[in-house]
Amino acid sequence: MKYFGAHVSASGGVYNAPRNAHDIGATAFALFTKNQRQWLAAPLSAKDIDTFRAECEKYGFTPRQILPHDSYLINLGHPDADGLAKSRDSFVEEMRRCELLGLDRLNFHPGSHLGRISLEESLDRVAESINIALEQTHGVTAVIENTAGQGTNLGHRFEHIAHIIDRVEDKSRVGYCIDTCHAFAAGYDLSTAEACEKTFAEIDSIISLDYLRGMHLNDAMRPLGSRIDRHERLGEGTIGMECFRYIARDPRFEEMPLVLETIDESLWPAEIAALKSAYIG
Repeated sequence: MKYFGAHVSASGGVYNAPRNAHDIGATAFALFTKNQRQWLAAPLSAKDIDTFRAECEKYGFTPRQILPHDSYLINLGHPDADGLAKSRDSFVEEMRRCELLGLDRLNFHPGSHLGRISLEESLDRVAESINIALEQTHGVTAVIENTAGQGTNLGHRFEHIAHIIDRVEDKSRVGYCIDTCHAFAAGYDLSTAEACEKTFAEIDSIISLDYLRGMHLNDAMRPLGSRIDRHERLGEGTIGMECFRYIARDPRFEEMPLVLETIDESLWPAEIAALKSAYIG
């Protein structure tokens, strides 16, 4: 079964996200469980948790259809001890929030070396950060998102993600998410079915697709290899619609959340409908 959706608002409470997803015809969704641009958040109340779980059941969303995202402030590869400790504490808290809500994965950007330590040392810190978080939580998988490669960010090469996963002790609780815009910006061609075939084969050879836990479906504003993260509406960017038809039809991407982060929320119902149509077809 294919699950298509979008990163929906949880404004007013996390329990609003399932309904917001249902209202656009989604069978998957992403959300922030707290304000993504703040370090601190009020703890989830018993009402928050119970209502979120009830709304998910009401609208037919199971954990495998939901891809929560952590705060943009977190940098698990931070070069400074204080920044690293703060990021690790926040990441553990985000994992615990997912655990309380009954969610089984947490998507995150791996971080940045900020030009102050080597790439490899920063990647090792990310892996160590994941190990620390997994030791303190239960049942939630750490899902590493590939990046576009802006600045000193980690994760724009799938070898970076493989490096991290190789050093995570509990392989059953680590995986990755492919953002199509980020991959294209990083130089992985997805503009034709043939290009998709080659790129996904390359990714599978670097990190098995068995570790794939979700995808962000975004077209790109900028050209292949730009290393600039600018999302576009499906079929309106430099990737084009064939990529998304390919993903919709490929059985390797079943049973995981496939979520939009495209720029025009008003088009999400139509984009989800187009993905469902491509899957059925």
